[in-house]
Amino acid sequence: MQLSDFDTTGNLVSLFFQRADALGDAPMLWSKIDGEWCAISWTEAARQVCLIAQSLRRTGLSAGDRVMLVSENRPEWCLADLGIMAAGCVTVPTYITNTERDHVHILENSGARAVIVSTAKLATNLIPAVSRTDVCEFLFSMEPIRHAQESNFAYHAWSALLEGDAEAARTDVDQRIANIARNDLACIIYTSGTGGAPRGVRQHHGAILCNVSGCAHVVAEDFGWGEEVFLSFLPLSHAYEHTGGQFFPIGLGGQIYYAESLDKLSRNIEEVRPTFMVVVPRLFEVLRTRIIKQVEKQGRFAARLMDRAVAIGGRKARGRRRPSDFIADLILGRTLRPKIRRRFGGRMKAMVSGGAPLNPEIGTFFSSLGLVLLQGYGQTEAGPVVSCNRPATGLKMDTVGPPLRGAEIKIAPDGEILVRGELVTHGYWGNEAATARAIKEGWLYTGDIGHFDSVGRIVITDRKKDMIVNDKGDNISPQKVESMLTLQPEIAQAMVVGDKRPYIVGLIVPDAEWALEWAQANDEKFDLEALQDLPAFRNEVRAAVDRVNATLSVIGKVRQFTFADEAFSIDNEEMTPSLKIRRHKLKDRYGERLDSLYKN
Repeated sequence: MQLSDFDTTGNLVSLFFQRADALGDAPMLWSKIDGEWCAISWTEAARQVCLIAQSLRRTGLSAGDRVMLVSENRPEWCLADLGIMAAGCVTVPTYITNTERDHVHILENSGARAVIVSTAKLATNLIPAVSRTDVCEFLFSMEPIRHAQESNFAYHAWSALLEGDAEAARTDVDQRIANIARNDLACIIYTSGTGGAPRGVRQHHGAILCNVSGCAHVVAEDFGWGEEVFLSFLPLSHAYEHTGGQFFPIGLGGQIYYAESLDKLSRNIEEVRPTFMVVVPRLFEVLRTRIIKQVEKQGRFAARLMDRAVAIGGRKARGRRRPSDFIADLILGRTLRPKIRRRFGGRMKAMVSGGAPLNPEIGTFFSSLGLVLLQGYGQTEAGPVVSCNRPATGLKMDTVGPPLRGAEIKIAPDGEILVRGELVTHGYWGNEAATARAIKEGWLYTGDIGHFDSVGRIVITDRKKDMIVNDKGDNISPQKVESMLTLQPEIAQAMVVGDKRPYIVGLIVPDAEWALEWAQANDEKFDLEALQDLPAFRNEVRAAVDRVNATLSVIGKVRQFTFADEAFSIDNEEMTPSLKIRRHKLKDRYGERLDSLYKN
């Protein structure tokens, strides 16, 4: 397997078959069955992909037809995705948290002729949408589901997709994919909709291959390309996991384990012992809080070691190391850091954070404890990875690293980051107006504001559309303030506003674990809603806000705040499936309450 494979391969399915033919009976896809990790080999995966492709064609689907995929992360997700593409069709992944209305929008927008769904639970919102739209003709389910006898679609079990002559199917698939070019459409990834209805981003085979190539060069040059193991847990319907957690491992010939759930993620990490993980900043924030609490429970000495490690890491990040740090580093390398690394499996080469900005303090914290944390940057419209920190250029946590191989970057006069290259989307499905606004003369206008540092690493300052401009014309980065607020142990989530206003105000969700401890220490009943009415509780949260304010400029200080009625979540549609807050939803719900803060 060579790095040049990524540049010479015509499409994603061809890359998969190259790896499958080379790796044969080696394990590829792992999942827990009856409490035991069980593997599907590369050879078996290739056999199933060919059968799925032939079955889809036999059903009546043609080249270019869209097939919607509604499933949690599991081996069948990968097999179905590859099978759809091997049939010459186009995958339309959707989030398992989608409502019936979301499914209707995507079915109608994409014109999907078929749907593959995993479980009866996920079919609950899907089947009514399929019936309402009258677009979908075929429905396949990985597990048995109940369906009406009289339907406007033909129902098939997953087993029907795996019927046929695998050898003959491979011959037909090879002939078909020989005619699929890098410029051909591979999938339509619907954006997670932080600012409105999701739009379908047209990702061609070359866009994802370009991304995989760029990431593979980073691994080969900075870490060494070996027997890589990935643990998949972010939604595969998101471009970040689809490219980074599926096709990147396929390109490396790596193994993919599918996590049982977020609740079991920590245990799965220790069991699987991954070499790479694709993660989002919110997970790091949660893990940081857990690690701090667990270390503190081990006693004063352990807590002191952790504090020393973080202090040394902070000085190293600022280029201000002390002579005494060398000895302390040696001690930490034999005491605290090995224990932390074991918590992450013991052979982790790097965790790559993306999908949202990472607070530099979070990055410094994990680096201080002996874990390599890389921050990537990009968006669905660019494959989705544009750049990534890498050890070879120095890990500076307030940057997102240099551009990946194949990504050309320039900064517009107003500071907007522009991207050009094979990784850039061909546009939005059925939306020429949006495409014309986003792509001009081959350049993707990302909507992100940033600049290059002295060694060519990209520094992101904010989202252009999210930037707060106060009544005096000053620009304030909401994401920076929110990130600093959620580093406080008292605050789990936050959103700040202040556009065309004299100052910044905030919406805050208290941390439930901290609130429980506060209630117990103050002889109060633990009722988060009732606690928020107590002046003493509010004063504690106010003190946390003031700690953040002490580090902010005058224009960035949060002068007033109000509590949210509940945590921001995917279920209440106040967070995207990739765990970014949906500002428009929060403003719709809490707008009057936030406005009232300016009247006090």
